[in-house]
Amino acid sequence: MDTDVVIVGAGPTGLVLAIDLVRRGVRAVLVEKGEGLFPGSRGKGLQPRSLEVLDDLGVLPAVQEAGSLYPRMLGWEGAERLAEWDMLARSQPTEQVPYANTLLIPQFRTQELLHERLTELGGDVRFGTALTGLRRSEDGVEADLSTGETLRAAYLVAADGGRSTIRKALGIGMTGETVDPRPMLVADVRLSPDAIVDRGNWHIWLKAPGGAVALCPLPGGDRFQLIAGFEDGTAAVDTAPEAVRTLLTTRTPLTGADVVEVLWASDFRARAAMADRFRAGRVFLAGDAAHVHSPAGGQGLNTSVQDAYNLGWKLGQVLRHGAPAALLDSYEAERMPVAADVLGISTRLHRASSEGGGAQRGEEVQQLTLGYRDSTLAVETRDGLAEDALRAGDRAPDGPYGEARLFDVFRGPHFTLLAVGVPLPAPASGHVRTARLDAYESYGTGLFLIRPDGYVGWAGATPDGVDDYLAAVGAVLA
Repeated sequence: MDTDVVIVGAGPTGLVLAIDLVRRGVRAVLVEKGEGLFPGSRGKGLQPRSLEVLDDLGVLPAVQEAGSLYPRMLGWEGAERLAEWDMLARSQPTEQVPYANTLLIPQFRTQELLHERLTELGGDVRFGTALTGLRRSEDGVEADLSTGETLRAAYLVAADGGRSTIRKALGIGMTGETVDPRPMLVADVRLSPDAIVDRGNWHIWLKAPGGAVALCPLPGGDRFQLIAGFEDGTAAVDTAPEAVRTLLTTRTPLTGADVVEVLWASDFRARAAMADRFRAGRVFLAGDAAHVHSPAGGQGLNTSVQDAYNLGWKLGQVLRHGAPAALLDSYEAERMPVAADVLGISTRLHRASSEGGGAQRGEEVQQLTLGYRDSTLAVETRDGLAEDALRAGDRAPDGPYGEARLFDVFRGPHFTLLAVGVPLPAPASGHVRTARLDAYESYGTGLFLIRPDGYVGWAGATPDGVDDYLAAVGAVLA
C-alpha cells in the first residue's frame, strides 16, 4: 500500500481524523480539492464534549485562546434596543465536567488550529487535489487524484461534505426532510466600530422586513457572522457583497458605511438527513457526508468531530495493533444512533426558534450525555447497579488524580484501566495505562477500562473478562 488511509476533505472531520491517525503512527493522506481551508465562520460553536476531544488531541489551549463564551442575545426593533437573554444556559465547571460551556470560535479559525496541530505532528494537507476515481476490492482501495496520481490504501474516509461525491458514487442514499423550506443567508462581515451594534451582544431583529436578521460578533477582530432568513420561500438569495450590504442596510439600522467588508457569503436551506449507511466495505462516511443538520443548537460540526474521534482509534487498532477488522463494524453501529438523536435535537430547536425566536439551549446540546451503552463494545459485568451509576458505554468523567486530573491520565492514544476502590490486576503495558483511586463517587467502585475516545468500554468488580475484551480490540494489559 502507498498509505494506510486516504481522507477526502480537509474540514473539521478530516483534520481531526488525520491528527488522530498520525499520532497513532498510521500513515494518512489528506486531500482537499480547494486551494486552501474553508474561509467562513459557518460552524461557530464548540460544545463541551468537543472541547474534551480537542483536549485529548492537544489543540485545546490554542482553541481556548482564540475563542470566547457566547455573548448575550439582544433583541432589536428597528433602532430600538429591547431585552437581553442568554441563548445558551451558562454552567459552572465541575470536577467531572471541566469545560462546561460552549465556546464561540468561527469554523475557519478552528480549522486553522487543527491544521497547525496536524503539521506539528508531521502530517499535512494536499490542497488543490480532488478525488477523481475510486476502486474498491476486498484488500483495499485505489484512489485516483486530480494530480494524476493513484494511491493504494487499506481504507478511505469520505469527509467531503453534505454533497459528498463519494457517497453518491457509492450509491448510498440520504434519507431526511426539509426542516424549513425558506432560504437563509450566512455571511461574514466586517463592521465599523462606530456602527450601532456593539461587540458585547449577539444582535437580532426578529421582525425585520423580509425576514429575521442576526449579527453575532466573532472573537479576535471586527468580524460578525450574519444570518438572515427570508419569509418568501421562493426568494433567490444573492450572495454578492453589494447584495449582502443592501440586505443589512434595508433590514437593520446599519448604514452602508457601517459595513466595511463582506468577507464570505453562502446561501443555505435547513435540512436534516442521514446516510442510509456509514460504511461500504473499506470506505467510511464521516461528518456531513454522513449526516446534515440544521444549524440550530450547533450540532453539525460537533457531531462530525466525534465521528472522526470514534473512527480514528479503531482504524489505529486494526492497522497498528492487530485488532480484528470486525472492530470497524462498530463505527457505523455506534455513530448512526447518535447522529439520528442529534438530528432530532437540531430539527426541534430550529422549529422552536422559528416560532419563538429565542429558545434557550441547555444540556441537550452539549453532547456530554451521548454514549454507547447498546454497543457490542460496551461490556458491563457488574450486577445491582444504581439507576444513575456510571456504566460501560458512558462518557468517562474527569476528576482529581493526585496533583493532576483523570483527563491527564486518559490523554493520548492508549486505553486506560482505572481501578476505583479495588486493586489493580497487573502492571501497565505500553498500550494500556493503569491508574488507581481509593474512592471517587462519580465512578463508584470497580475496574473501568477507558477507551481511547474517552468512553467506558468494559467495567467489572473483578478483572475477570478484561483480558478477553482487550484481545478483541487489539490491546493487552501486561
